[in-house]
This record gives sequence, C-alpha cells and structure tokens, in this order.
Amino acid sequence: MSQGRIDLISGAIGSTLLMVFIIGLAESISSGAAGFWGGLPFWVIVIFSLILVWYDFWDSCVRKK
Repeated sequence: MSQGRIDLISGAIGSTLLMVFIIGLAESISSGAAGFWGGLPFWVIVIFSLILVWYDFWDSCVRKK
C-alpha cells in the first residue's frame, strides 16, 4: 500500500474519531447544566475547530501538490 493511501485512511479515521468525540462533548454540555444558550459559545468553537481539522486533512492528504 502506498504512503499516500495510508495517510488518507489514517487521516480520515483520526478526523472522524475527533469529530465524534468533540460533537459528543458539545452535545453533553448543551443538554446538561449549561443548557442550550450556555453551550452555544462552545458549539461555535467546535464548529470552527472541525472546519480547521477537515481543511487540514484535505490540504495534507487529499489535495494534489
């Protein structure tokens, strides 16, 4: 298996696991004591962070240089 394919697979798995963990954390904060409005700033940070994670995955693994 080529190094590019290994990078693609491991990057996709890692990014997906991070996404599941962070979204689960944000959901538990919003449904807990903080409530929706208390958890909203955290959701904004989560969305921005996930955009950065997927852009980095695309830039380092998918885009042809």
